[in-house]
Amino acid sequence: MTVTPIDLFGSALHLRQGGTIRTGAGVQDEDGWRLTALHAKTGADVHADHWEVHPEAEEVVSCLIGKIRLYLRPERPERPEEEIRLTAGTAAVVPRGRWHRIELDVPSTIMAVTLPRGSRLEKRAAGR
Repeated sequence: MTVTPIDLFGSALHLRQGGTIRTGAGVQDEDGWRLTALHAKTGADVHADHWEVHPEAEEVVSCLIGKIRLYLRPERPERPEEEIRLTAGTAAVVPRGRWHRIELDVPSTIMAVTLPRGSRLEKRAAGR
């Protein structure tokens, strides 16, 4: 097998059951974990106007370079969002089934790992 470099910013890594790894942009592998890395310059790069949820697994969200804010949607409507500030070299684990979103403080490099099966996005309501 020939070993070649992988552009982590152009491809997701799909860590499959049985120990194999697939790469590719837009590859949806429901049988394994997905590692995604990105350079985020604007909120659009991290879909800051949407909530995201992964019902099948927790998600590790890490800030490799820069400074970001990870928000967890309140579990009860009357509660405020939880804000977790991540700086270069830090990470947080988003609980399974917890809606979350990211906002940038500065352009940042982010890496996330989760099991994508059943993941959903929901447009964030104005002011929330």
